[in-house]
Amino acid sequence: MELRERKKAATRLALHEAALRLALELGPDRVTVEAIADAADVSRRTFSNYFSGKEDAIFHGDRLRLRALVDTIHARPLAEPPETAFRAAAATLLADSLDPTWVAQRRLLRLHPTLLPHQVAAYSAVEQKLAAEAARRGADPLRSRVLAATFLATIRAATAHWLEHPDRPLAEWVDEALS
Repeated sequence: MELRERKKAATRLALHEAALRLALELGPDRVTVEAIADAADVSRRTFSNYFSGKEDAIFHGDRLRLRALVDTIHARPLAEPPETAFRAAAATLLADSLDPTWVAQRRLLRLHPTLLPHQVAAYSAVEQKLAAEAARRGADPLRSRVLAATFLATIRAATAHWLEHPDRPLAEWVDEALS
């Protein structure tokens, strides 16, 4: 990445982290765009150059994780059936240590269900990409959509279960759910 792109990515990440930190401290309803911009030491206008609103900033990490999931699936051998590629990609991403910011975001969602529509929007966009990936691997259009939707619902359900039962690693819960 060029220096300019690295600076933009750092600003975007700083805004995301500030938004999430403030949402955890104050509750998302009490967080303002101005407070997020101040916490990240940027102007309100700079915030608006990166995000459409506070929820967009809060869910930036989710979008990055979902993009990484799609990229990991896309990089898998094309001969793999969609189910195999999806499962292997999930295992790869969950093998790394979980980002504490992402874990905090999951907990925030449980405490503030008003944020769920924003999560659904993020997942809906990636569901289309996963369906396209399943189709690229030979699944018919309906099966592609069902595989993508089922895969994401399984990941969400396993994550919710893990938050309530953290006695096993998330990767194990996801693998069991996908089985």
